Amino acid sequence: QEQLVESGGGLVQPGGSLRLSCAASVFTFSSYVMNWYRRAPGKERELVAAITGSGDSTNYLDSVKGRFTISRDNAKNTVYLQMNNLKPEDTAVYYCNARYASNYWGKGTLVTVSS
Repeated sequence: QEQLVESGGGLVQPGGSLRLSCAASVFTFSSYVMNWYRRAPGKERELVAAITGSGDSTNYLDSVKGRFTISRDNAKNTVYLQMNNLKPEDTAVYYCNARYASNYWGKGTLVTVSS
């Protein structure tokens, strides 16, 4: 049973938008800080966005500020990453991560930004 399952990745043109979703199968979802990481080919994994359990605070990688928005729906045990004005350098596998007493990772969803 996978704790986190990402969806919503795909191919998009520069300037386009995608919304990633992460469905969490955890018992206390609202306790978890939820994060989106990404790993581009040949690069280190980097934290893209984070959101607290209640959704009252968020943090973003500098390069995505103003373009990406992380949100969560605790009633649905789901976290989202709305990505607007996508750039080729956003191309990466995006991973959902949940941190509380345990640390869970999804398998990732590929986002490709290309003409």
